[in-house]
Amino acid sequence: MSRMCEGRVVVVTGAGRGLGRAHALAFAAEGAKVVVNDLGVGLDGTPGADGPSLHVVEEIRAAGGEAIAHGGDVATSAGAASLVAAALDTYGRLDTLVNNAGFLRDRMLVNLDEDDWDAVVRVHLKGHFLPLKHAAAHWRAEAKAGRTPAARIVNTSSGAGLLGSVGQSNYSAAKAGIVGLTLVAAAELARYGVQVNAIAPAARTRMTERTFADTMTAPGSGFDAMAPENVSPLVVWLGAEQSAGVTGRVFETEGGRITVMEGWRPGPTADKEARWTPEEAGRTALKLLGEAETPGQVYGT
Repeated sequence: MSRMCEGRVVVVTGAGRGLGRAHALAFAAEGAKVVVNDLGVGLDGTPGADGPSLHVVEEIRAAGGEAIAHGGDVATSAGAASLVAAALDTYGRLDTLVNNAGFLRDRMLVNLDEDDWDAVVRVHLKGHFLPLKHAAAHWRAEAKAGRTPAARIVNTSSGAGLLGSVGQSNYSAAKAGIVGLTLVAAAELARYGVQVNAIAPAARTRMTERTFADTMTAPGSGFDAMAPENVSPLVVWLGAEQSAGVTGRVFETEGGRITVMEGWRPGPTADKEARWTPEEAGRTALKLLGEAETPGQVYGT
């Protein structure tokens, strides 16, 4: 029986540890050739002591798979371009991009430094945009040459981006931006054979095991709902040809649960067909809020 990603070439960013590592191993187990990207930084983005992407490549090769390491900074145009080039130069093609790189610098809003805002938005949002841009340029060229690909992009948002998270305004804003980027990219790139989706995972990683320590602890026995490996099967399917027709969607995934997220859409509406006074606008807004669904609770409240 053929494996789901046999012959496909997959790039995974931030793949040295946690979710990215789990995704890289899962794709390799399904027959993909994997480009394992990781800058090797610490939890807060400062330079690390080792190159974790090399260890993941060794794991994949030890299991009989094919993989190469890439240590470039995907939040720079040069790093993102070299990532795509690494796949093309080594394997001659690129089929799937999984954007996963990121780190945290958590602070309450009034204590958040501008540098910490910029650093987190840069790695998460710009670190999604640039690999997506360079991969999309390649796939557009392929489509225009008459070789329309079955290309896939899987972006990584978060529940913090969908609902907000106290103490994580920079991270929440970046992850919300990734959802917007996903929707636009799905619409723009469909003509070139590219599908773009996002996941909002909950799993035990370096970023979550401190922030949500109480819920991320591994159980002594039984199903480990917070293991990052639980998220990867959906990512593999979204990155495979079998997901044909699925694009512009956001999936929340945790343990054994998969949820299709339904985002902003019109709710209760009133139309005066003329300009409101402030008093009228207020009364009408309160009436509509009484008819609307209660929004999801912000994490940490």
